[in-house]
Amino acid sequence: MEPIIRKTYILFRNARDWLLAKFFFGFIAVLKLFPADSAIWFVSEAAKGLGMWYPRTKLARNNLKLAFPEKSKEEIEEILHNMWRNLGRVAAEYVYLDKIFDINEVDQSQGRVEIKGSEHFENFKALDGPAVCFTAHTGNWEILPIASAAYDLNITALFRPPNNQYMAKKVLAARTTNMGHLVPSKAGASWALANVMDDGGKVGVLVDQFFGRGFEIEFLGRQTMANPLLSKLARQYVCPIYPARCVRLPNGRFRIEIEAPLQMPYKNDGSLDTAQLTQDVNDCVARWVREYPEQWLWLHKRWRPEVMAKRAESLAMKSKK
Repeated sequence: MEPIIRKTYILFRNARDWLLAKFFFGFIAVLKLFPADSAIWFVSEAAKGLGMWYPRTKLARNNLKLAFPEKSKEEIEEILHNMWRNLGRVAAEYVYLDKIFDINEVDQSQGRVEIKGSEHFENFKALDGPAVCFTAHTGNWEILPIASAAYDLNITALFRPPNNQYMAKKVLAARTTNMGHLVPSKAGASWALANVMDDGGKVGVLVDQFFGRGFEIEFLGRQTMANPLLSKLARQYVCPIYPARCVRLPNGRFRIEIEAPLQMPYKNDGSLDTAQLTQDVNDCVARWVREYPEQWLWLHKRWRPEVMAKRAESLAMKSKK
């Protein structure tokens, strides 16, 4: 790209991102003027209607057909509508996270948030040394770091910042305030997490996105690629891996579920089988998705057959040498 064309492109991109950021944060400011439940309901219903017109919904529909070939067209469309409702609620709830995180420890049915597997949470918290907790883009995944911070669990979470630089800066500042320590998922992120674990710290990782340089796995019945970071951390630090998720319940409530740590798969030579562990992690996520398909983020390019084909071709060429 010629320098003058590149500079013009960057100028217009920055201007667009600035305007979008202004609109986004202006919308949030207006939203805060209304009661939480009413505002969250309004945004969820608007997202359900507008989201179905979003071009990427076509990708989500195709993903659902690949994952659930047995479901009818009507069932697929219902999941899509409810997915957008969930995403609308996630977006609106971001404004009210400090209000909706409400746990009644005497009677959990009276609060907005209930905990399942509290014994695993206590074990995770009490560990003297490094540990890893993983989750997926299901329910309202932003609730999990809020819960950790509320219970004084010092956990460093890996997250993907918005592409919009003006949004990213403000969102990171807000998340750092409400959600403890955060590491943006970019070059050097794995080293940052390793440094935390070197000091005996605990980290949290989202694991349900495609990763072209990872392990080949099966996810929801189809071959794809998954990030090996979690498994490599487990191998390096010989630490437990805890699954955790947020489930959206009726009437604006949530259930945080912390499961028992995964069983570590070992090879005959005694070394950790990182490929199998990566598969086990994604099997856990697949179980969650099958249970509540409308609560998962189907907008990701989770299966990329063109990338898989190129990888297979590359491996075949290497084997011939």
